[in-house]
Amino acid sequence: MEALEEAELCFPQLNNSCRKTTRPHLEAAFINSLLSCITLLTVVLNLLVIISISHFRQLHTTTNLLLLSLAVADFLVGLLQMPVLLLHNQGCVILGDIICALHYFFAFLVVSVSVGSMVLISVDRYIAICDPMFYTTKVTLKRVQLCVCLCWIFSIVHSSWILRDFFKQPGRYSTCYGECVVVVNFAEGMVDLVVTFLGPFLVITLLYLRVFVVAVSQARAMRSHIAAVTLQRPETVKASKSEMKAARTLGVVVVVFLLCSCPYYCFAVAAESNLVGASSAAIELWLVYFNSCLNPVIYVFFYPWFRKAIKHIVTFQLLKPGSTEANIL
Repeated sequence: MEALEEAELCFPQLNNSCRKTTRPHLEAAFINSLLSCITLLTVVLNLLVIISISHFRQLHTTTNLLLLSLAVADFLVGLLQMPVLLLHNQGCVILGDIICALHYFFAFLVVSVSVGSMVLISVDRYIAICDPMFYTTKVTLKRVQLCVCLCWIFSIVHSSWILRDFFKQPGRYSTCYGECVVVVNFAEGMVDLVVTFLGPFLVITLLYLRVFVVAVSQARAMRSHIAAVTLQRPETVKASKSEMKAARTLGVVVVVFLLCSCPYYCFAVAAESNLVGASSAAIELWLVYFNSCLNPVIYVFFYPWFRKAIKHIVTFQLLKPGSTEANIL
């Protein structure tokens, strides 16, 4: 009996060690296999997005730069967050307090960057659809690069501020050795809720409602004058259709992000205290991270250029001289 109890401890040699989370063997094997596959897909698919946009010159656009920022955040989720969360599912943190602190720092960071990228994508689509005449003058590559840098800087500052007390004493809320728990105070939790969910949710919703209204009116106008416009300005029709398709695709990305994030933030609001490390939040947290795997899947279905880029990458055509100038669009 004592041997069994010792086997259930994270660190059998320590009396104050936490106990492992025990599940039936088949259930544990299935869950670990599923989550491992999701982790691998998240890393591989987002790496393909990063390579595609970075390598092919045709993809060096302002909108794709925002997608690149989002893909980097999603890649970090799969590379750094998901593997540690797999260890958390066993109820043990075997890598120490420093890794625990870094894990939560990157958790706040990547979510904050993802939200910021979603807001920037919404603004980009809003200007492209609602003010197309001035899109090229308002949305320049340098301005988008500045916005992306500011998004990452703000996310780093925000994450550091939220966890400033935790960094001073990482294990202060742990009840046993091998546990990784962070408690966010009510005031800081509310700031995080407003900054990373409620505020962006309101901005994104209002912008896309406006985009939807304008898109519908433009579609009606195009149907009414399609013959005349096609004969006189075919390039305008093609550009409008391209912008509409991009708006729909990125709209799907935003909606999926909100659907994956809502359960976790609803849990955070309903919880008595904002205990991020609580086991009851594991499903909601994995759903937030699962969104990082879904984004590149959406690109595969909606973006022909991404499918072409993947073909070039897996067949090693990008290693050929001049491959950066390949026709991807």
